[in-house]
Amino acid sequence: MSWFILFIAGLLEVGWAIGLKYTEGFTRLWPSVGTLAAMAASVGLLGLAMRDLPVGTAYAVWTGIGAVGTVILGIVLFKDPANAGRLICVGLIVAGILGLKLTSPS
Repeated sequence: MSWFILFIAGLLEVGWAIGLKYTEGFTRLWPSVGTLAAMAASVGLLGLAMRDLPVGTAYAVWTGIGAVGTVILGIVLFKDPANAGRLICVGLIVAGILGLKLTSPS
């Protein structure tokens, strides 16, 4: 269950990272409210997952999910570059996440 909670926390991290773009520097009310809610929920769920998972593993996986998801949505939503170098680096992050999952004691 901790891995599922961690995965949801990572997805919420993607949500608040993308949400920051829509807040326009926290000048827009509802995007700001949603972004702050996603931040709180993401960190809260990360804390719950850390009850059973090693802190280094949980934090690295959480940030990795956030980074990969944010890069992908940046490409889709904001026309961020999708060159081979960036995609290879995203693949390396995914490999790191999978490696941590597979070698985790929990």
